[in-house]
Amino acid sequence: MNIIKTLAVVAGLATALTSFATAQEGSVVGFSQIGSESGWRAAETSVTKQQAEERGIELKFADAQQKQENQIKAIRGFIARDVDAIPVAPVVATGWEDVLTEAKEAEIPVILLDRGVDAPEDLYLTSVASDQVKEGRVAGEWLVEAVGTEPCKVVELQGTVGSTPAINRKQGFEEAIAGHDNITIARSQTGDFTRAKGKEVMEGFIKAENGGADICAVYAHNDDMAVGAIRAIKDAGLKPGTDIKVVSIDAVPDIFAAMVAGEANATVELTPNMAGPAFDALAAYLKDGTEPEKFIITESKLYTPEDNPQGEYDTRKGLGY
Repeated sequence: MNIIKTLAVVAGLATALTSFATAQEGSVVGFSQIGSESGWRAAETSVTKQQAEERGIELKFADAQQKQENQIKAIRGFIARDVDAIPVAPVVATGWEDVLTEAKEAEIPVILLDRGVDAPEDLYLTSVASDQVKEGRVAGEWLVEAVGTEPCKVVELQGTVGSTPAINRKQGFEEAIAGHDNITIARSQTGDFTRAKGKEVMEGFIKAENGGADICAVYAHNDDMAVGAIRAIKDAGLKPGTDIKVVSIDAVPDIFAAMVAGEANATVELTPNMAGPAFDALAAYLKDGTEPEKFIITESKLYTPEDNPQGEYDTRKGLGY
């Protein structure tokens, strides 16, 4: 490409980016967040606020404290205020059709962040999320390779009952271990995505499984529950990461700190930057009505102690986790 063509392309990109920014600048967006049940959730909130500020978007924030009724109330409040768009991280998958219909009738686009809903697709503009089934599958594939042909009884810490990550991460993990008869899920219970509940449930698992001696691995649907489980394993006089393998999902700083200490074995990354792709899609829509892809998938990546956990910890702490 010659210099004239290169300059033309750069100018075109600059014009497009300026146009997108202009389309969003001054917009008022109402963000309905689940709560702050985990380090990852806090990072998502922080990144969303940063992305909004960089784009000149006025962000109205509502913390639902992990209650769907609070989210529905907040969304109706945003509709009454006639905001330009409503990103929502839904606490559970069901029970959204009425309020999403209200938003559509008010001509306010709704964008789903990191979780899906059981509702007609025409009720929301787009859904920005990871492939949660793949996340569970990657975690399961790691365990299959790690244990080889040795017998392995797994205990599972599920996320919030009825949430799409809990449903999908369980499905993916089970798909990965299917056909490997040496690996069985001995116990499975919700830890509600929280560190305290993860510790409490893991304590029960340990008592039920011969003081933990019969447990080969714990699979947690998020890192915060895994960190809670690590504490329970240590309190039981066992070595997490050695006596009981620990695999989880999110890639928050504390799981990398656990890897540095030899207490965690694997995590699958879930990026907290759902807002960037969401706001890009919204900019195009506000500019000229361009409909985005209905599902925008973010990348998932496996991390183990071989992947510079100290460096990953430092980097993520710098991003506001």
